[in-house]
Amino acid sequence: MKKDLTEADLLDMLVAELNAKSFCILRNHQVGRALALASDLDPVFAATPFCEGNFYGRRTKRFGSLLKRSPHVAPLVLDPLILAAVERILGPGCDRIQLNLAQAIEIHPGEVRQFPHRDQDMWRGATGRQEYLVNILWPLTSFTADNGATRIFPKSHGEAGMAKTDLGLPKIAECEPGSAICFLGSTAHGAGSNITKEVRRGVLISYSLGWLKPYENLWLAYPPEVARTFAPELAALAGYAQHRPNLGNYEGQCPSVLLQDQLPAHIGAIDALLPDQEGAVAQFAAAERSGQ
Repeated sequence: MKKDLTEADLLDMLVAELNAKSFCILRNHQVGRALALASDLDPVFAATPFCEGNFYGRRTKRFGSLLKRSPHVAPLVLDPLILAAVERILGPGCDRIQLNLAQAIEIHPGEVRQFPHRDQDMWRGATGRQEYLVNILWPLTSFTADNGATRIFPKSHGEAGMAKTDLGLPKIAECEPGSAICFLGSTAHGAGSNITKEVRRGVLISYSLGWLKPYENLWLAYPPEVARTFAPELAALAGYAQHRPNLGNYEGQCPSVLLQDQLPAHIGAIDALLPDQEGAVAQFAAAERSGQ
């Protein structure tokens, strides 16, 4: 995508490409941040054992909880262009979006191609018109055809794409550190095989509809003592926000109350309803209280 456009133009183009092709690559979008993050994660990659299972990969390493592993993760999660695009795509289906996961992935030499899949299939819900998820894959090393660059199947998204019996040939998402590989939750994809002698590293950050159970257990990854260090917007994305009506509450209140310096021993529940629900409930309650 061209970098000489206005932010509004870039946003429109990103959303249009995702809706039309199911993926888009923002090249050289956060180079300095990606290189700094790669350095921070070096010791964690070294200490992490290989995965077990044919889906995760037997020559692949994965770990999450990235927001507490490096200060360079939060700016990626809160990237204004990407967040705006995610809001536009997922917004019609929820009251608020949430962080689905922040995971680091390292593919070692000898790893085979990953099974082509759609990430939104983890929920087994109705498919088609509404996207459940938007993925952003940030390379920390060069992504090449030989070292396991993600293979994305263009136009495999949405009702028409998911109805295909033949996915066709994949697009190999070759790019450099700091690029952002963006693709929809209904987009078929999978990591490639690594036939080189070097590892392929990346960070996957994804966002989902706020009423879904996220892939990563956010409250265990970022308990209150950790989330208190987050900016309010980041804490909300990481689970410390209520999704109307009343979903994800703590003692009937928004879980952001857990981020206060002092929490009363007993708190009272407070309605958190959508506007149409609020109106209907208020009208009904008023009639009941008036004895009509």
